[in-house]
Amino acid sequence: MTSWRSSRAAGFGHHVPHRRVENTEIETRLGLESGWIERRTGITETAWVQLKDRRSWIGPDNRLGSGTVQDHPSRLNRTRRWAAPDEALTDLAAKAAALEDAGIARHEVAFTLLATSTPDHLLPPSAPLLAHRLGLSHSAAVDLAGACSGFLSALTLGDGFVRTHGKPALVVAATILSRRINMEERASAVMFADAAGAIVLAPSRMPITGILGVDLTSKGNHYDLISIPAGGSRRPFAAGMDPRELLMTMRDGRAVFTHAVRMMTQCSVRATERAGLTAADIHRFVPHQANARIVDAVCDQIGLASHKTVYTIGEFRNSSAATIPLSLSLANRERPFASGERLLLSAVGAGLTGGAVVLGID
Repeated sequence: MTSWRSSRAAGFGHHVPHRRVENTEIETRLGLESGWIERRTGITETAWVQLKDRRSWIGPDNRLGSGTVQDHPSRLNRTRRWAAPDEALTDLAAKAAALEDAGIARHEVAFTLLATSTPDHLLPPSAPLLAHRLGLSHSAAVDLAGACSGFLSALTLGDGFVRTHGKPALVVAATILSRRINMEERASAVMFADAAGAIVLAPSRMPITGILGVDLTSKGNHYDLISIPAGGSRRPFAAGMDPRELLMTMRDGRAVFTHAVRMMTQCSVRATERAGLTAADIHRFVPHQANARIVDAVCDQIGLASHKTVYTIGEFRNSSAATIPLSLSLANRERPFASGERLLLSAVGAGLTGGAVVLGID
């Protein structure tokens, strides 16, 4: 079997539900004063994607325009996207598939990886259904449950598959966390949203494309910081179970913040070093975005100029594993990635799981 030198990012895609849920709706349900969510999450001018030294706003059709906050006062940070009652995980994922953008025939895709914590069903896995719906007749398919950092694990596996087999892979991350939110708990109720994002990886002979450096990690001693207590083999479904046991809970938000900053920083530094690069060599930083303050702290600690960071948390909130591929697709739509660009991706999620990837663009 001939090994290819690398993979390349051949195409990007994303999809978000049409339903918008306003901050005021959640603040009213939680008994919070107006503006509490914006102040708590550290976002004051959102629905914005920051790219290089300019800012862009996201319109109702999910397309980007340019201007200033004052030019578009209606696009301030007051919404998130939640799936409609009749939408399932694979409905979002199928609409995000980046195959058209990649220009790759569907029969050529040989591996479909779906990073999600909210599959259509606990069994069977959702990836085979996604591949079927997309017409990927020659594709293997597997789910990965890596929480908010799941996309980085899926991307790493997809890159290895492409290098080994010389065939394209579709990597999708999608989530419908709105159905796992405990509306009595501030920490989770205000943060999470639904979305899907995707990237197509294709084989390449170029040595400076695909994953240039990677660092994946876990901290199982903090396993229960973010959890859905019941529904697994440890605490299976049972008659009379409190429904809140099936919803997400965050045991210690302050600890999550501290560990997120530390893990994203350490993984970013190691991945960059393994790529033989420094922070100054990174063109764009595309992080997981649970909280704007986490992103800012990571930028400060790794010495990355803030104008290189792609922010999407304002309009789309924390969509778990989908956050990074969603941000990649939006950034590429606004200013297409150029040959030779180096992107730093970093995330941390429940488990705790975390990682960082340096991705080279052909």
